[in-house]
Amino acid sequence: MAYNKIMTYTNDTIAAISTANGVSAIGVIRISGAEAVAVLRKLFTPFGKAAITDYRPGQLVHGRALSADGAVLDDCCAVYSLAPNSYTGEDSAEIQCHGSPVALAAVLRSCFHSGARQAERGEFTKRAFLNGKLDLIEAEAVAELIDAETEEQVTNAARQLLGAASRRITGVYDSLLDVLSHFFAVIDYPDEDIEDFAAKGYLALLEAARTELQEIGSSFTRGKILKNGVPAAIVGKPNVGKSSLLNALAGFERAIVTDIPGTTRDTVEEKIIVSGTLLRLTDTAGLRETNDAIEKIGVERARLALEGADVIICVFDGSRPLDAEDRDIFAQLPADKTCIAVVNKSDLPQEIEFTELKSQFLRICSVSAATGAGLDALTAELKSAADELADRAGSFAAGEIITSERQHEAISRAGRALADVAAKIAAGVSADACLFGLESAAAYLGEAIGKNVTDDTVETIFSRFCVGK
Repeated sequence: MAYNKIMTYTNDTIAAISTANGVSAIGVIRISGAEAVAVLRKLFTPFGKAAITDYRPGQLVHGRALSADGAVLDDCCAVYSLAPNSYTGEDSAEIQCHGSPVALAAVLRSCFHSGARQAERGEFTKRAFLNGKLDLIEAEAVAELIDAETEEQVTNAARQLLGAASRRITGVYDSLLDVLSHFFAVIDYPDEDIEDFAAKGYLALLEAARTELQEIGSSFTRGKILKNGVPAAIVGKPNVGKSSLLNALAGFERAIVTDIPGTTRDTVEEKIIVSGTLLRLTDTAGLRETNDAIEKIGVERARLALEGADVIICVFDGSRPLDAEDRDIFAQLPADKTCIAVVNKSDLPQEIEFTELKSQFLRICSVSAATGAGLDALTAELKSAADELADRAGSFAAGEIITSERQHEAISRAGRALADVAAKIAAGVSADACLFGLESAAAYLGEAIGKNVTDDTVETIFSRFCVGK
C-alpha cells in the first residue's frame, strides 16, 4: 500500500522575473536550483566583501549586477537561501533591481549566461510542492491569492496557503491510512501479536470521516460564489438603458450605447466589486419578438443569461408607461431567482406606474444611468441580494472554503466511497471485500492534497500560474 506523488523531478537551475510587467520602483528576479548560489555569485558583486557567499544566508546585500562581459547592469540588492530553508526547498536566490523592464531583462540574460535557464509557468511553486514545502491545496492557494479580486478572496486563499483546508482533509486521510494499516498488518503478519481486524469496530470512525468530508465539500457552493462572483443578468426590452446601466455600474464605457433600439446584439460581460462582493454582470439584448435573424440570436442568448443568473436586474424606462413588452418580461422572470426592478431615466419626467411594479417585485430602485442618481441605492440592493445568496450557501471559516472543482470532485468521490464501505460493513460483508472502497477513498483524498498525483495533473494545475511564481 503506497500513496505517494508519481512525479518526475529535476534540480536544474531556473530563473525568472517574478514581478509584474511594466515600470516599477523595484523588480525582482528569482533563481532556484542546485547552482542558484553559484549563478548569483558569478553575476553579483557586493560593495563590501569579495563574494555574496561571504555573507550569511538570508542577509540582504547591496552591490552590483554584472553582464557576462563584466559591465555593470544595475546597482541592486541580493539575498540567497540554502536548501531546505527556502520557498522552493532548494538553494535559491533573489536579486532586487530597479524596476526598469530593460534592466531586469539584462540581468535575467546574465543569469542565463551564468548557468540558469528560463523558468516555466508556476515552476517555482511546483518545486515547492515537489519538495514538500507545500501540499497541492496550498500550492493552488498561491494562484488563488495572485488572482484574487476581493478582500474575501485574499483572506480565504491566504488561510488556505497556511493549511486551513489541508489540515481537515489530511486528518481524514490519515485516519483512513490507520484503518488500512491495521488491516494489512493483520494479513501480512499473522504470527505477530496484533489485534484482529474487526471492520464493525471502525464503523463509527468511517461515519465520522464521511460527515467531515460532507461538511468540507458543502463549502464548494459558497466557494463558487467567492471565486467566480454572483452572476447577474441585466434584462429588459430594447432602449430602456441596459447598456447605460452596465457602463454606470462598471464606471467606464464597457458597452456601446445609442438611441437606436436593438443596438446590443450579443451579451456583454463585466465584473464589478460591490462593497467587497464580486458581481459578474451580463448586459443582454432587448427581450422582444423580432424577425431580424441576428437580433433573434441575441435575444436567445439573453434568455440563456436570464436562466444562468442568480440575480436579475430588470430595467424599465421610467419616462414611459409600462407596455405589453414590459409585461411580457414579467412572465419570463424565474420565480426562484432574486429579481430587482430598476426604473431608469429618473432624470426625466416619470410616466411609469409604480403600483404595478410593486405587485411584481419586492426590490425596486429608481436610477438615472445618465447622471448617476440612485446608483448607491442600487448597489446596496445588489450587495444585499449577494449576501442572501452567500448566506444560503452556508457559513464557513475563511481558508476552509473549497473553491477548486478538482478538490471538490476528489472530496465528493472519497465521501461516496466511504458511504459504500459503511453500508457494506453494516450489512456484514467481509473486511477484505471493503478493502477496495477504503483504498479508493484514501486515493481520492490523496489526489486532493497531492499525495498521489500524476505528471499530467500537476502540469495542468501549474500551467495557470504566471512565470516567476
